Amino acid sequence: MKKTLSIWLALGAIALIGLPWYQQDSGVFALHWLSPRLFATKAAAPALLQAWYFGIAPLWVLFGLLALAALGVGLIASRRRLGTLWIAAGAAGLATIVWLAWGIPAQTGTPTGLGAGALLATTVFIVITTSGAALLGACRGDLFVTAAIGIVAALIGMFVFWPVGSILLDAFGDSDGHFALAAVLPRVASRSVWGLACLAGGRTCGVAWNTLALALASATGSTLLGIVFALLVTRTSARWVKMLRSLSVLPIITPPFVLGLALILLLGRNGILTMLIADVFGVMPGRWLYGLPGVWLSQLLAFTPIAFMTLIGVVEGVGPSLEEASQTLGASRWQTFATVSLPLMRPGLANAFLLCFIESMADFGNPIVLGGNFHVLSTEIYFSVVGAQNDPGRAAGLGLVLLAFALGAFMLQNLWLGRKSYVTVSGKADSGAHAPLDHRLQIGLWCVAVPWYAFTLVVYGMMLLGGFVKIWGVDNSLTLAHYLDAFGVSSDATGLHWHGQAWPSFFTTLTIAAIATPLTSLVGMLAAWLLIRQRFAGKRLFEFGTLLSFAIPGTVIGIAYLLTFNSGPVELTGTAAILVLCFVFRNMPMGLRSGIAAMRQLDASLDEASIMLRASSFTTIRRVILPLLRPALASALVYSFVRSITSVSAVIFLVSANYDMATSYIIGLVSNGNYGTAIAYASVLVVVMLMMILLTQRFVGTRRLRAHTRVQVAGKRRAALKEKTI
Repeated sequence: MKKTLSIWLALGAIALIGLPWYQQDSGVFALHWLSPRLFATKAAAPALLQAWYFGIAPLWVLFGLLALAALGVGLIASRRRLGTLWIAAGAAGLATIVWLAWGIPAQTGTPTGLGAGALLATTVFIVITTSGAALLGACRGDLFVTAAIGIVAALIGMFVFWPVGSILLDAFGDSDGHFALAAVLPRVASRSVWGLACLAGGRTCGVAWNTLALALASATGSTLLGIVFALLVTRTSARWVKMLRSLSVLPIITPPFVLGLALILLLGRNGILTMLIADVFGVMPGRWLYGLPGVWLSQLLAFTPIAFMTLIGVVEGVGPSLEEASQTLGASRWQTFATVSLPLMRPGLANAFLLCFIESMADFGNPIVLGGNFHVLSTEIYFSVVGAQNDPGRAAGLGLVLLAFALGAFMLQNLWLGRKSYVTVSGKADSGAHAPLDHRLQIGLWCVAVPWYAFTLVVYGMMLLGGFVKIWGVDNSLTLAHYLDAFGVSSDATGLHWHGQAWPSFFTTLTIAAIATPLTSLVGMLAAWLLIRQRFAGKRLFEFGTLLSFAIPGTVIGIAYLLTFNSGPVELTGTAAILVLCFVFRNMPMGLRSGIAAMRQLDASLDEASIMLRASSFTTIRRVILPLLRPALASALVYSFVRSITSVSAVIFLVSANYDMATSYIIGLVSNGNYGTAIAYASVLVVVMLMMILLTQRFVGTRRLRAHTRVQVAGKRRAALKEKTI
């Protein structure tokens, strides 16, 4: 324990003595601040020089508190007294940093954005506080658990509650910007939000009812399709199952507006399939695609992979011994599936439904392309900010309505799951394979899956074909000009020249996605482990905070980050860090919900056995928990990488000249009418993301819950019998 505490104290000393206290324009990793010319300046000096040479006296308090904590480790033997001292020192250190950041008026020439030194010092004082709580007995005295809770809670508070809370407070602001409770009622209770004119023959209902109906329909359909595909992939032995697994996640790796364009090319008023049906059956082409049916169809394509990735680990985790026990007692295959297997999948079904429900409410790309006169909350929020209304207060009020829907879905999910046990993976030995599915059920699953897979392939065929056609509907001759325009490369004696116009945004997108992906998975899986395995104060608030950024539309998140981190103690606007942080906390809930669904199936005795063998909590996570969470981990990695590349609504406000993302660049191409290059760019992104999925599945691997399958056991028995006969 003392060794761990000493390491954190050493990190605190490094933060105060060796790292710049204020933010660096070129970034801390560029190391420009280490040059002798800059290190002693006010902009690049560490806390020691800031206090010694530049007169920022409150920084000496941090040195004193760090020294006090170090003396306590060396002189105080009582855990209770040392814990009390560390809690006091840590809390005082955090209060001092907050005072330095917000409470002291900025002097002329003093930088305002806190840098790497302040960030590391804040982390150290958080750990000092949580370690003190562990010394007093919190979380059974586990330093790692308390530190993880403190750090993750601080990150959620900083990058979720702070920006989202700041912009939602605008809903309570009047026209002069003053706080007024009466201002929120007209914004959230107007007829345009809750009107029911559609029930009385009107054209449409309010945007709240439209959003709720669409979310329920999309979540239900996506969850049903997800469980169909998960059962086929895990419970059937067809040769093309691996191909079906890849096709199941194909729609998620496409920017949503490109998927909408593909549907228009196929099913729009002048779409290929629409015109074919009109010619064959004499049916007049209609505009049915533009509205609720079209948005629902595009969301089914986009969100079914989310449900599939959430459910596949849960379906694999159902214990075969329970199914065998059911059949031993005389139950049929259908009865076993309906009364044993399916109820044990309830955590996965609930989490998949919740994720798809929230994704549908927050979706912006599909409604903006296919919505027509069907308005939803996410598009109304966008037009409230960037349209002629220019009313951030109304946008914030509509954000509150979305938040209420998300909170209601979250509470209903917990109510449906209840306190029942869904543990199927324990430390006991298990038998081999799962019970075969009922033959009639398999036929029904294939009848649903095959048409959907065929439709998906046709939609993607339309998208890929659009990149090889000069001008769709005008000049359908094939060409490679769009790909050469986007990704042209030439070489000469000096080397390669990347002269394609898409290369800068392409490389930036891959770099930011590669940084954000492991961080997203790390935070999500760690939060899932804390929520399922630990008990601590504020646990429900902690869980709700992890879903908050997911429930708010990306447009609101983008504006919140832009306004919150544009000035003040944390200045991130225009940097790569703001894009990385936005992706991490926007995409974290997917890994979190997948991890929670998988963790509910793992018996706590596995953790306890590891700890009883004197393994630390960190070792238990690394050696026991993570290998059993490989499906959820792979889902989190794939989802976070893909979303970092295909996200539209949030990053549209956060990109800059130095850090332009692929989706914002494609939107610019579409706005300029360059559809061929836009589709070509999207096609290349699809190929890159497919490669990422295959690499993730290769390196993460699969978990081994059972030693042998029935086929392996039968093979071994035949080999043994043959050997005995010989």
